Amino acid sequence: MVNGPTFNNPIVEQAADPWVWKHTDGYYYFMSTKRDHLELTQSATLTGLAEGRKKTIWTPEPGGRYSHNLWAPEIHRLDNKWYIYFTANDGGGDESRQICVLENAEADPMEGQWAWKGALPTPVPGLDGTVMTAGNQHYFLYAGYGHFPDYGSAIYIMRMSNPWTLAGDHVLLTAPTLSWEKQGGMAINEGPVILRRNGRIFMVYSASTTWSEDYSLGMLTMEENGDPMDPESWTKSMQPVFCKSVENGVYATGHNSFTQSPDGKEDWIVYHALPAPGVETALRSTRIQKFGWKPDGTPDFGVPAGESDALAKPSGE
Repeated sequence: MVNGPTFNNPIVEQAADPWVWKHTDGYYYFMSTKRDHLELTQSATLTGLAEGRKKTIWTPEPGGRYSHNLWAPEIHRLDNKWYIYFTANDGGGDESRQICVLENAEADPMEGQWAWKGALPTPVPGLDGTVMTAGNQHYFLYAGYGHFPDYGSAIYIMRMSNPWTLAGDHVLLTAPTLSWEKQGGMAINEGPVILRRNGRIFMVYSASTTWSEDYSLGMLTMEENGDPMDPESWTKSMQPVFCKSVENGVYATGHNSFTQSPDGKEDWIVYHALPAPGVETALRSTRIQKFGWKPDGTPDFGVPAGESDALAKPSGE
């Protein structure tokens, strides 16, 4: 029995690749894949994302090189400006995908203009770009296409000289070599996202194809004082850390982000999932749930909650 106000998943229907940024202004900023434009949502609560204030902030020029398949947008606050990273292509295949960058200098990301800063010239075509900051250095993480040896994507890291410029070496951190990373017809490691706690940096990623019921989350762990550019700094978990629950009727759990409750007392995972195996990916919906920490200091994401499960609202709502 849950005491107090409750909610049920999903919180946003037909919203894949969910990204939530909790800002110091007290608002949550939410983005998800819309395919032909970028939409930013501002909400005072996590459970109210569907009803939040929405604004279309970018619509590409029709027929351009970056006008199709706008996927997995992420909003970040870096060096006192706002940046959005998103995947786009010209309507072709994987080899034409690139990660693009927009910038906004306003304090409120719902105001002002988003300026095009370019497409990042990654050494291999890719998707799902994100930024990790360690010390005073920004690092760019993304999923690049190739054969590992099966065709699919693996996660690479590069240094950044500023939020829109890559610099130096291109290093492979994790490739899809385990059986649970190769379900659905391709070998996939994608959607990297960073979580920090207990003196460690956790890089959580999505594995297998997004249309497979076995789409799940894997994890790399690094000591906070390690070198992110050294693959030896990272330890890969051999089993998924979050995956489908047949009992709860939740499948294809992946492409996540992390945030906290409004009062900062609880950690929450934001992810997309499907209500049944074999259904259209258009039915991917955004779900949230609170997670805890194991005695060894690693995250415990638990089991995805079913749609009939009443969950306590985030602390401070």
